[in-house]
Amino acid sequence: MKPGTRNRILIVDDHPMMRQSLAQLIDHEKDMVTLGEAATASQALNFIVARRPDLVIVDISLPDKNGLELIKDILVFQPELPVLVFSMHDENIYAERVLRAGGRGYIMKQEGGKKLMQAIRQVLSGQIYVSEKVSSKILEIFSGKRIDATESPVGLLSDREFEVFQMIGEGKGTREIAAALHLSVKTVEVHRSNMKKKLSLKNGIELVRYAIRWSESRSQPPAV
Repeated sequence: MKPGTRNRILIVDDHPMMRQSLAQLIDHEKDMVTLGEAATASQALNFIVARRPDLVIVDISLPDKNGLELIKDILVFQPELPVLVFSMHDENIYAERVLRAGGRGYIMKQEGGKKLMQAIRQVLSGQIYVSEKVSSKILEIFSGKRIDATESPVGLLSDREFEVFQMIGEGKGTREIAAALHLSVKTVEVHRSNMKKKLSLKNGIELVRYAIRWSESRSQPPAV
């Protein structure tokens, strides 16, 4: 970055108040500025192609596409573009998946503005950002010291399978999941079949029960 210039940041979040709060935090800094905002993955991709930001802040939950899939799409258009995920979802579940998808960092919304600015600068400098809580776990995984992605068999699921699994845990049926993810019913059924094998479950009923129990065990109140 040239002296006197500011890093241009795109904010991708479906909550207007969150985007506004982030923009105010960013614009208050001398070395960064909000280049634009997007509420959906499609809006974000169009903006990236047209304006080429220096960094993208992405939420996991978006109305038209999961944040993990958006990261992969972003890197198709701009392979070197750093992406930082800022989300309320548990970092123990998502941080590794974000890095594997090509993201450069993960920070939970409950961490607040000061930590977020630290994360942004660290990612812009070419480094990876994760909290101290999960950094040792991530290092073990990527150094090959641990074979499984997590202690839970759920870590064996692909990103798309994991997305379907979460929706099953929320009580959604196959057709509802297919519509929400813009997939065919047959594709969702294939994902369900693969999940049963990976999780060593006998049938669809066991899969639903497992997903619901897992979802309930991971539930937490939104960050204020």
